[in-house]
Amino acid sequence: MKNILIADAVDKSCSEMLHNFGYDVKFQPGIKRDELFNQINEYNALIVRSETQVDGELLSRADNLEVIGRAGAGVDNIDVSKASRKGILVMNTPGGNTNSTAEHTMALLLGMCRNIAQANQSLKSGKWDRKNFKGTELSGKTIGIIGLGKIGKEVAIRCQAFGMNVIAFDPIAQSDIKILPNIKLVNLDKIWEMADIITVHVPLNSETNHLISDSTLSKCKNGVKIINCARGGIIDENALLKALYSGKVSAAAFDVYETEPPASNNELINHPKVLCTPHLGASTEEAQIKVAQQIALQINNYFRSGEHKGAVNSFSLNNHDEKLLPYLKLAENLGSIQSQLLEGYLKEINVELNGELLIENSELITTAILKGFLSGRLSEIVNYINAPILAKELGISVNEKKSSGKINYSNLLTTNFFSDKGKKNISGTVFDRSEIRVVNINNYRIDLKPEGNLLICTNVDKPGMLANISRVLSEAKINIAGLSLGRIEAGKDALTVISVDDRISDQVKNKISLLEGITKVQSVVI
Repeated sequence: MKNILIADAVDKSCSEMLHNFGYDVKFQPGIKRDELFNQINEYNALIVRSETQVDGELLSRADNLEVIGRAGAGVDNIDVSKASRKGILVMNTPGGNTNSTAEHTMALLLGMCRNIAQANQSLKSGKWDRKNFKGTELSGKTIGIIGLGKIGKEVAIRCQAFGMNVIAFDPIAQSDIKILPNIKLVNLDKIWEMADIITVHVPLNSETNHLISDSTLSKCKNGVKIINCARGGIIDENALLKALYSGKVSAAAFDVYETEPPASNNELINHPKVLCTPHLGASTEEAQIKVAQQIALQINNYFRSGEHKGAVNSFSLNNHDEKLLPYLKLAENLGSIQSQLLEGYLKEINVELNGELLIENSELITTAILKGFLSGRLSEIVNYINAPILAKELGISVNEKKSSGKINYSNLLTTNFFSDKGKKNISGTVFDRSEIRVVNINNYRIDLKPEGNLLICTNVDKPGMLANISRVLSEAKINIAGLSLGRIEAGKDALTVISVDDRISDQVKNKISLLEGITKVQSVVI
């Protein structure tokens, strides 16, 4: 019999189901950390929400633990890497809070537009003030939805029911695929230009951090309204506060914050035009029951049949040829680089596999590319199990071309990504069994270790270009760690890839782009 500990306040239906399945279940929400340390070695499964910190110190004592179940989507409180090294499966319940978060977004949307919270407080204080709480109708307004994942789609459907015009940006969805009827897919500039109300439903990563900022707000309509039920940090709170005071933003609604819980004297929260809730997106009875029952089923199926549904680290548990592992890392990195360099709407991915090792493991290699590409673009966890399914749902066409012909490398992996803005190809290989290298970017031959912070510049091949770029980096106190240069023909365009120690800001990239002879500047973080 497997022993299962539920350490957080997961709905009781979870323990009831697991007990009925025949497991020995101990329900101890709020268990103290020292008690958990003393007991953890007794259990084969641990179920948590967000309160219990499943860190390396705890995992070091969990010699019998086989699976950790998160009743919810995020696994920020679980050290997935340490769990993987111990052979512990980590699984979550993606999608369990889709309806609750979409409905909470609508609640904030309506409350913000009709001044519900402010009017309620005014009336309870003894006032009868109708003039100061005149609201805005949703019908006929244009809402810009950034991110068309599960939650974004549900928000779009609900907004259409209110008679709103729905425009949306999604970095993956193709412009010629109908995600939902009567939704117009546009680029981000059109969101800023056209939307009366903007709501974000994307993950927080290097690309979306402060996506709504001083710069982007300046492009918006005067009086725009902003909603965030996704992740704190997507919106620059200081920039939004300034925009509220200036009138550029007429109202805002938040369920998530850059720091949680925010300070009681937080000026943004206390602003009269801001409606805010304490991270309640998934806090409905139905959502909590759904994720509780879902994690119970997933754990039972894992113990009974080895099914890895909802797993976030299942690949690390599979036994593959050690020679393949660096190629899988290479494939993920190529997918990640393509994701960050992609311009426009993705239409098709062509994967070229040269060499016996790659051909024999083509499905897994292609999955690794998709995992690298999708991980930074979706709010849900992407792994080796769900990456192909997610790609198919998003309408991404993936083709494989296999060849065992003579090449300069024992195995060469090439990724060709086609969008409405053109094609990008990146090739890589592995040297000495473990040294991952990118050897070609857009037909420029290079030798690049794909890791850390990379600055990628297309420039005229002439003396002084590298010196000028280095000077800008030096002025910004950014240290150069490595360099790779590539050209097709002397005196024509060349490619300069510089590895640096620090993240490259937009300001630095803009300065480099203004240098004479520079035609394009991009950055990548791996």
